[in-house]
Amino acid sequence: MRPPIWMAALAALALPVAAPLAAHAQDAGEGVFNTRCKACHDPNIDRAPSKATLATYPAAQIVDALTNGVMKPMAAGLSDVDKQAVAAYLTGARPAQTAAAAPAGRAAPAAVGIDVKCAVNPPIHATGGDWTSVGFDPTSHRYQPKPGLTKADVPKLKVKWSFAMPGGMPTVIGDWLFVTNRSGKFYALDAATGCVRWVVEGAVSRTTPMVVKSDISPSGWLTVIGERNKTARAFDAQTGKEIWRSAPLEANPVAGITGAPVISGDQVFVPLTSGEEGAARQPTYACCSFRGSVVALDLKTGKTQWQTYVIDQPPHPTHKNSAGTQMLGPAGGAIWSAPSVDAKRGLVYVATGDSYTEVDTKGADAIFAMDMKTGKVRWSNQVTEADNFIVGCNAATKPANCPSPDGPDYDFGASPILFHLASGKDVVLSGQKSGVAFGMDPDTGKTLWSQRVGSGSSLGGIEWGMAADTSRLYVANADTVNLLEENLKKLGRSAVATVLGPPKPGLTAIDPATGKVLWNVPAPVADCHYAGDRSRDRGGGACVRAQSQAPSVMPGVVFSGTMDGWLRAYDAATGKVLWADSTTDRTYDTVNQVKGQPGGSLDGLGAAIAGGRVFVMSGFNGAANTGGNGTNVLLAYSVDGK
Repeated sequence: MRPPIWMAALAALALPVAAPLAAHAQDAGEGVFNTRCKACHDPNIDRAPSKATLATYPAAQIVDALTNGVMKPMAAGLSDVDKQAVAAYLTGARPAQTAAAAPAGRAAPAAVGIDVKCAVNPPIHATGGDWTSVGFDPTSHRYQPKPGLTKADVPKLKVKWSFAMPGGMPTVIGDWLFVTNRSGKFYALDAATGCVRWVVEGAVSRTTPMVVKSDISPSGWLTVIGERNKTARAFDAQTGKEIWRSAPLEANPVAGITGAPVISGDQVFVPLTSGEEGAARQPTYACCSFRGSVVALDLKTGKTQWQTYVIDQPPHPTHKNSAGTQMLGPAGGAIWSAPSVDAKRGLVYVATGDSYTEVDTKGADAIFAMDMKTGKVRWSNQVTEADNFIVGCNAATKPANCPSPDGPDYDFGASPILFHLASGKDVVLSGQKSGVAFGMDPDTGKTLWSQRVGSGSSLGGIEWGMAADTSRLYVANADTVNLLEENLKKLGRSAVATVLGPPKPGLTAIDPATGKVLWNVPAPVADCHYAGDRSRDRGGGACVRAQSQAPSVMPGVVFSGTMDGWLRAYDAATGKVLWADSTTDRTYDTVNQVKGQPGGSLDGLGAAIAGGRVFVMSGFNGAANTGGNGTNVLLAYSVDGK
């Protein structure tokens, strides 16, 4: 899927400097950068952020990425001073501004804003109209039937409050909002005002918290998150006190968690992904050994019950690359998104990413159904074979570890949706970066229908974007002319555009029973501002209309965002745009006292709708390297801003 894997490990730190840098730190950093980093970042290759983009990040984020994150293999052998020097060179920071890295898996408080504490923290009370998990319900519909506002209210939506933070998408229960982000701060906020109810430090995460009623928590409310360091953690949702912390769920050093853990009954299901596609660009890296998996934990203790790999064959030595490094395979099948639960059948559904090597595997680019109690694979359906990909292999100069042949990079990134049809039957809905949506039989995995909604590409097609109400599937398509042409040029496949048709960024409604297109609305051409001088040469990126964000639905209305920073509400029956707001045409004075905070692209996970409010993150540092600036802003919309 290529969410922001190159930046997923970054955390905004504010630690004391471990060792002062010499006056020539930036010169020394330039030398290290040219030796270790330039080949991927200047000019940037595939999803690697450009040098200009890196310049917009706090220096300490870069240090942490080199120390604890996916860039760790590329930084092997570098001292702390070397890493600080690279950060100083990229950001222009003085040595005193360049913090040392935190211990693995931990981060100090973000150097962003000042937390404003709530005067009181009343008990959590469910309302029946809450948004308590990333997909709203266990079947991942992203459909809020009791939003607390009506279709007629939507054109009156205005920003009520804003909160500056680096990424994150919330869950909401009553007037409590829960959100993680890459700063390492896990917040509980007042959903009505944005003040801070509690904060947990050192929880570096990009997963949406799930909140459930549970007697294992003193307050009766429990929240669970997945961390960058491959652990899951459970907290009392009322107080933020830790209940348990799992052991690391995967030994592979570049593994991580991007998909939110999902709770069902007395189990927690955690998906595992990795940054090995980036690490494998190093010719000395033994590519590749990561296999995507699902881990089931005991909700009461956090202990592992089972772990099932989507590639059932362990990696084995294959050959040596041109640098003499031993190669391995099969590998890949990362799980980027949250699992979906089918309680009736006792199944967990997950969607997997591409293969990393040319060793054949059926685990990549597939939908899996696993038994909830045992982890046994009931069925799997691979829709693209030989999709073998690591970063940079589509460039003119190929890394030594490139598989042969190169694949198109058609991961699944959206969570599967279990949909109940009017006929009484069920269907599993999924969407792929190829630009194709699928309907599959939940009992057998057989493909019932497929429907192309776009041309697809490594950064196009269906990335995160699917949601469904009671009658329609809504699919957001991330195709853009610029990104598709770039992808085709690298692949030398200019004829593909003729076969698949022109790129069609936009939103499509599909009949879940047949796959028939009910309506399609192209992403509108609109001004893109990237407020706060987020120009391309400062790392803000190009203004593109890719519609990659996951939609969110309420009765009669579909909310969907585009990478040029626009949030729109569509009529669910016709696709007519009912309301639109540019989140980048202004800056925000935030609740946490950041003045002039700019917005950015709308990408990744979509809006949460609860209690008459719509919450969305403006500014997502995704793989397209556009519209993010290190720290962006959580926006809370309400009717007339009241």
